[in-house]
Amino acid sequence: MKYQTLLPAAALTAILIAPGCGSKEGTITETPAAGGAAVTKVDPATAATVTGKVSFAGQAPAKVVLRMDAEPDCKGLHSTPAVGEEVVVNANRTLANVFVYVKAGLEGKTFEASTGSVQLDQKGCIYRPHVLGVRTGQTVSIANSDPTTHNIHPMPAVNREWNQSQTPKAPNLDKQFPRTEIMIPVKCNVHPWMKSWIGVLDHPFFAVTGDQGTFELKGLPPGDYTIEAWQEKYGKQEQKVTLAASASQAIEFTFKSQ
Repeated sequence: MKYQTLLPAAALTAILIAPGCGSKEGTITETPAAGGAAVTKVDPATAATVTGKVSFAGQAPAKVVLRMDAEPDCKGLHSTPAVGEEVVVNANRTLANVFVYVKAGLEGKTFEASTGSVQLDQKGCIYRPHVLGVRTGQTVSIANSDPTTHNIHPMPAVNREWNQSQTPKAPNLDKQFPRTEIMIPVKCNVHPWMKSWIGVLDHPFFAVTGDQGTFELKGLPPGDYTIEAWQEKYGKQEQKVTLAASASQAIEFTFKSQ
């Protein structure tokens, strides 16, 4: 997480940056937080929004059946064969499980830490959700809803790697990632088909597309941004946007079959 220079004691009151005529900056307030870091507060009256969708072009890849035959405790949890989620093409020709976030444009700003937790479950011997986003230092609460033991193993590049067993119905494992990282693969050392991805950011402006392929990044300070969309099989795409105060801009990403 990036911290701004500590405000002197005489300046502990909020510093208001007021917009000039035609300015895209809007009103941003810097207030001291616990520990002395200045936290960026965006005036809701000037906050901007990016909305959009992630489309898919070409022939959808065949669904991959997850081979659970060697694990009857897992196979028995499904009435029909379970399929992988590497590429999920929705009925409206959009993609689910795409991680969309602000890649650039927030440098020098610090946002309040999230007080809630993010849930990652193991249900049907599948990680749910397949892709999730979390703030740096935020708790990822990992549950095991299955009648079998799992071994959770994140494999980060810049955060600390760990793996830990979790028996059926055991208490949740609460973990944190202190450093920004896009994306962290997670596997189960017991069941090789199990995979999930975690995106870790030091700001709250990210989303994961669902069954409509849409996303929304709201509450942004007006400014210039690079928005990135990450997809597990097809890689990354970027778009640049300029947001005026109170503006809402729609963008679209399109991934093509390979």
